[in-house]
Amino acid sequence: MVLTPPRQKMAGRIGALLGILLMALSLRAAVVSVPPLLGSIGPELGFNSFSTGLLAMLAPVVFAGFGLLTPRLIRWWGLEKVLLSAVLLAVVGQLVRAVVGDVTTFLLLSVITLAGYGMGNVVLPPLVKKYFPDYVGLMTSGYVTMLAVGTWMSPQFSVPLANASNWRTSIAAWALLSAVVLIPWGIQLFTDRTNPRPDNPLVNGLIAEPPVRINPWKSPVAWGLAIFLAGNSAQTYVYFTWLPPYLSAQGLDTMTAGSMLALFAILGLPVALLVPLWVPRLRNPIVAVLIFTACWITGHLGLYLSPTEHTALWVVFAGLGQGTFAIALLMMNLRSRTTYGSGVLSGFSQGLGYGGAAIAPLLFGIVKDATGGWSASFGMLAICILVMLTGAVMINGPRKIEDSHGDPDPLSLLERID
Repeated sequence: MVLTPPRQKMAGRIGALLGILLMALSLRAAVVSVPPLLGSIGPELGFNSFSTGLLAMLAPVVFAGFGLLTPRLIRWWGLEKVLLSAVLLAVVGQLVRAVVGDVTTFLLLSVITLAGYGMGNVVLPPLVKKYFPDYVGLMTSGYVTMLAVGTWMSPQFSVPLANASNWRTSIAAWALLSAVVLIPWGIQLFTDRTNPRPDNPLVNGLIAEPPVRINPWKSPVAWGLAIFLAGNSAQTYVYFTWLPPYLSAQGLDTMTAGSMLALFAILGLPVALLVPLWVPRLRNPIVAVLIFTACWITGHLGLYLSPTEHTALWVVFAGLGQGTFAIALLMMNLRSRTTYGSGVLSGFSQGLGYGGAAIAPLLFGIVKDATGGWSASFGMLAICILVMLTGAVMINGPRKIEDSHGDPDPLSLLERID
């Protein structure tokens, strides 16, 4: 049998609970709140096609860089200090870029903002591992749901906020959402000083110490999760970038095309609720991956073969395919034993995964322009599917990232008792 951590009282973890959920809610604000405002921001700051394309690529590129850097920061500073640094970077970047007067400075401050959120992406899974080892599935469901809500909320309210005041106020308002994260974490850190907790779950009286060093570059689990996340995120970024232009090119009006993107985004919410509660019960998580992959394929084929008929149905299928992203986030904890291992796996997989996915929207457009049609570009999505499934096979087994390094620790021995 597999031994699991004993249930702990929720008292003493309320700050962490609120802090994790609020952080997840704010993580996508900087990414998706700006594009709807470019009609106002562009003429004032001097955005052109190149700088607009560069802005679209910043998020995955910066997430990739700081995904690889953050595990080292966690090792040096600890999870909470990295989280607080991430929030401060995000808040300062958003506030200052709301008052700048040129596109270059706006882009540089966007890098600072996204660096904060990139660090936040990485620390969330190990924070769940540290504070809620007995509720990993439930907490993952909660914070992935907040990610989905934030992805929908920012573009939904950015334009009304700008219409009520101006685009600068709208951008600055999302910084306040990030700043609120500091309150529950301040409470939690005070609680932790009063009642210190171990970084790793207690199992039968033994504490699993983090390994001296984990090298994810030599871990099949880490590579598998990175490959899986790259294939998944590439499809998602292509949809966020190209779905409205593609549908408009097929004859749909601009408003309908935009509504289809909103439909795609909001469908991340139900799968975010379902996946972390269902997948941990499966002996082979690849079963869930195959179901959501079938949704992706149906959506891709429907939009390519019949983009103006039953459009919403094809978008619904593709939107449900986003369950693969929720699986990737869940695996950061299911394929690690320790808080430190979760942090290393999270940083490595998100770093390489987002880095690999960053090029997909750009190539999608380049291939479309080079061939004069959409067929070859949609063929790229088939390649993304194959990449994602390759990673899924690599992470399907029960192996953990710590298993690639030295002798197993006491916790791993206990977990193997049958």
